[in-house]
Amino acid sequence: MKTKISFKTESYTTWISENFLLNTLFLLTLLCLSAQTKLQAQEVNYTKPTWYFGVAAATNYSFYRGSTHQLNSSLTPPVTFHNGEGAGLYLAPVIEYYKPNTILGFMFQAGYDSRKGSFDQKTTSCNCPADLSTELSYITVEPSIRIAPFKSNFYIYGGPRLAFNVDKSFKYQLGINPAYPNQEASPEVRGDFDNVDETLISMQVGAGFDIPLSSQKHKTQFLLSPFVNFQPYFGQHPRSTETWSLSTLRVGMALKFGQGSKAETAEVEASQVQFSVYAPKNIPGERNVREVFPLRNYVFYDLESNKIPSRYKLLQKENVKDFNEDQIGGVTASVNPSGRSVRQMTVYYNVINILGNRMVKNPSTTITLVGSSEKGSEDGVVMAESIKTYLVNVFEIKGSRITTRGQLKPNIPSEQPGGTKELELLREGDRRVSIESNSPELLMEFQSGPDAPLKPLEFVTVQEAPIDSYVTIDATGAGQAYSSWSLETIDPDGQMKTFGPYTQEKVSIPGKSIMGTRAEGDYKVKMIGKTKSGKIEEKVTTTHMVLWTPSKTEEGLRYSIIFEFNKSKAIAMYEKYLREVVTPKIPKNGVVIIHGHTDIIGEESYNLNLSLDRANEVKGIMENALSNSGRRDVKFEVHGFGEDESTSPFENKLPEERFYNRTVIIDIIPAAK
Repeated sequence: MKTKISFKTESYTTWISENFLLNTLFLLTLLCLSAQTKLQAQEVNYTKPTWYFGVAAATNYSFYRGSTHQLNSSLTPPVTFHNGEGAGLYLAPVIEYYKPNTILGFMFQAGYDSRKGSFDQKTTSCNCPADLSTELSYITVEPSIRIAPFKSNFYIYGGPRLAFNVDKSFKYQLGINPAYPNQEASPEVRGDFDNVDETLISMQVGAGFDIPLSSQKHKTQFLLSPFVNFQPYFGQHPRSTETWSLSTLRVGMALKFGQGSKAETAEVEASQVQFSVYAPKNIPGERNVREVFPLRNYVFYDLESNKIPSRYKLLQKENVKDFNEDQIGGVTASVNPSGRSVRQMTVYYNVINILGNRMVKNPSTTITLVGSSEKGSEDGVVMAESIKTYLVNVFEIKGSRITTRGQLKPNIPSEQPGGTKELELLREGDRRVSIESNSPELLMEFQSGPDAPLKPLEFVTVQEAPIDSYVTIDATGAGQAYSSWSLETIDPDGQMKTFGPYTQEKVSIPGKSIMGTRAEGDYKVKMIGKTKSGKIEEKVTTTHMVLWTPSKTEEGLRYSIIFEFNKSKAIAMYEKYLREVVTPKIPKNGVVIIHGHTDIIGEESYNLNLSLDRANEVKGIMENALSNSGRRDVKFEVHGFGEDESTSPFENKLPEERFYNRTVIIDIIPAAK
């Protein structure tokens, strides 16, 4: 038996050439990226180009319909071919023109356009298979109108297509009847279609997306643009005889480059920055604050030690009967939200005593102490046992009410897999004993589960310089125009102070930081902005400032919630608390000031956005609760301070301070009388 093997060498060669061209485009893209990386030392900013030049490569998916019978004057197969399809190469230079941030533009492509393919196999009257394929191809000219409907990187385009035929060849093969395998097949016939239109006028529409490969710090800027294009059969019938029609879907990408000019836009934008200073009248008024202080259910241990750190307050057995958690808040007379609260940390450092006191008052309560240690679960158990021993020996709590266990990491670890930055700070936060309980008497309202905070403490203090007394600087547009900006203030005696630099557009500064002990006065405030091209722009205004001082008394409320690394879980945990405990406490026509903070771990800009996002989430929950009860009388103010240590509630030296700084604070202020 003889086996006849044949290779379609032409198709294989074409496949190699198409892949070679596409790989070449990919390599060119890598070379462009490499060249741009080497130029990043250049700090000059450039405008976006208006003219782009480049090359487009794609695959044409062609679909044949209609009837094709007489191939030319010398060959008419015994069957009529109807349907078919194929994939061919498209390769063309590209020219584009459009102004940045506009809708309309122009595109032009002209190049090689293959519409090759194979018709579906037909069977002749002798039961022999008949195959027909073609290398049909054109030189195409395609001008287009380019439309970016959202003034973004997405665009659609469309226009005429003018095509000039360069290949009209076909290949026809009549096979043998499978019932007679020993027959000799008819020789393959090659030729050109006759009656092929040399010129076609049709239409094409498409869509694409520009992906920048370089920033505006480079004069030459590159774009990679994947695109899709459709060309329906209107006007694309290849021949003036019979009814062969052709529709094509083109999928590919273009590599484009253009040159910008040195940016003057930064200076133009900078001149549009709106600079204003708001200094509240600060009519003297003392505000008592009834504060609900959240009690974190963690005890943090020093690295390399499994003993309770000395900063935690421990009692002698004879002093237990005199301990009262309601009196802890009186350690410090006032709380300054613009500084760090020693008083609040004094409360927290009594957390083990507060826990013991509550367990004595509630004999049915039980707890689990979970020690997390990077050294392993055995060391974690030793840490947990140190607290159990203290509670049993000093508060005389039965050991059966306290379970201990150890683990490598806490349930919500700070150190994440793959992390490389600030690992020592993160590990300090993970070395801790967590206090877990299912006893409601010990836990915050509406909380349950191993990560629930302990029941908070409530006490009354005098608040100094509330956040609504701060001087607010509004620099709308500065984020776009400036790389950074700073402030200079000059008092009536000519003394100057500087603040910043800042990157956000709104900044609040405690009046005392600007005024010191001066009661009031006219201040000159200068904003100094550094544009992205390195130039300096100044804006000056004058404002009258009054230092906040206490006089008459009004009472406000303060609540705060604490976030773990998983901020969505914190919101879910506190939502019922915000709706059913905090929101009903807002008086008629009251003001609610919500300010978010973070610790110092992470990027400063990220933390700033994170703190504002958290504050806005809290505001949304409370607004929704008010709306559901038919109230529209409350005014909200939202601030995000990020990791700004001049406004953070606590320091950032110890893990417990950093954990308490991951907070949103809610100040509820009654209407002015």
